[in-house]
Amino acid sequence: MVKIDDKDRELVALLQSDSKWTTKEYANRLGLSTTAVYERIKRLEKTGVITNYVALVDRNKVNKAFMVLCHVKLIQHKKEYVLQFEREVVRLEEVSECYHISGDYDYILKVNVSDMDTYREFMVTKLTAIKNIGSTQSSFVINEVKYSTAVHF
Repeated sequence: MVKIDDKDRELVALLQSDSKWTTKEYANRLGLSTTAVYERIKRLEKTGVITNYVALVDRNKVNKAFMVLCHVKLIQHKKEYVLQFEREVVRLEEVSECYHISGDYDYILKVNVSDMDTYREFMVTKLTAIKNIGSTQSSFVINEVKYSTAVHF
């Protein structure tokens, strides 16, 4: 485990809210020197606490606001079926997240498309074309109550 102090936590929180500020702006907010902030960022990157910097996209602006949580059950839990499903699902651009889960289903997928017709086409031509799927259940998101990419620690 990486040793992290309160200033590191504050810095990571600031970076998670907006990573486009200058090092000087972070330093001013934290009451540290620019060099100290730069070194902290580099250490957090090197130790893997910070893994990447990304641009978040408004799904409404790019016609991908129809969100579906799709549960998938495989016909069997054989290792080869699990690995094959995972290899194929990561290639589907409509799927933004995929989790192997416990319970009645084996996976839950977060799917972003433009509308119901596009989702149906995705299900018929792409998802259910993957071998060894036993069943699926789709839940359509009515309203996004909370969305965050931040990890608080």
